[in-house]
Amino acid sequence: MKSATFRLDRRIFELFQDEALLRFTTRELRDAYVRELASPPKSMVECWRYIHDQIRRLIRVGWVRAEDSRAGRGKTYRVLTQPEHLTLDLVDRYSSEQPARADAVYGEEPVEESAVRRLKELAKEIRLDLLTSMGEAERYKQLMQEMPQLKEQVEDEFLEARDRGSRLLGHLKAVEKTLKFLSIA
Repeated sequence: MKSATFRLDRRIFELFQDEALLRFTTRELRDAYVRELASPPKSMVECWRYIHDQIRRLIRVGWVRAEDSRAGRGKTYRVLTQPEHLTLDLVDRYSSEQPARADAVYGEEPVEESAVRRLKELAKEIRLDLLTSMGEAERYKQLMQEMPQLKEQVEDEFLEARDRGSRLLGHLKAVEKTLKFLSIA
């Protein structure tokens, strides 16, 4: 088999030499990685993404394997032996002194900033839809109170507008919590 060059962060390689990290979660590897940095990263979210991308790359080449099939937090990975077909190129790619994205093209906005901007736009759209649904439900309720004879015709519309408003409120809360999380990180 032809030898392929594989770039790997020097700190991750060094961490894999430690037997304590032969089994790890994304959080454990990220925390150990951050401890190795000279100063804390500017963005823990960006650091988490970087570590997650490194894990995906390591899985693809067969150096790391997922231990369990569950997705999300707490998923455990196991470090396997270094594949023989890989020629290792150790790099100091990520450091807290570098920009948030080391591979960012000049003039391109960092992922986190564009995500925050998109979430803010989404929150505005949802807020507008929410107010529309609330106004619609309020008007149907008034119509049913003022003209009881219309109750049968408009009650379904009232319930639908009210349910739509409830769903939109849930969407808005989720977006706002995500924005809050990104601003803390």
